Amino acid sequence: QVQLVESGGGLVQAGGSLRLACAASRSIFRINTMGWYRQAPGKERELVALITSGGTTQYADSVKGRFTIARDNAKKTVYLQMNSLKPEDTAAYYCYSRELTIVSWGQGTQVTVSS
Repeated sequence: QVQLVESGGGLVQAGGSLRLACAASRSIFRINTMGWYRQAPGKERELVALITSGGTTQYADSVKGRFTIARDNAKKTVYLQMNSLKPEDTAAYYCYSRELTIVSWGQGTQVTVSS
């Protein structure tokens, strides 16, 4: 299993930007899928974005065109660039990885968007 540590969350005004980073404890070169989920108070955890080892990306409809996911295997880090943030993007954001059948989660980082 890999340990994942998120950073980059914070408070931002609507329309602003944040970049989240997820640092892995070891090489991510062979990790099939990495990405980000989020969970708002009283709601279920939902997919935000995924990226495969081959670079294929997937986004939730609600963030398409605003968020961009990227991975840097050399730095063992996955990023989530979030632009044009909306109050409804407020949530705890969790880093995710899946290596074959092994799933790992980070502890989460809070993103709060004020109107």
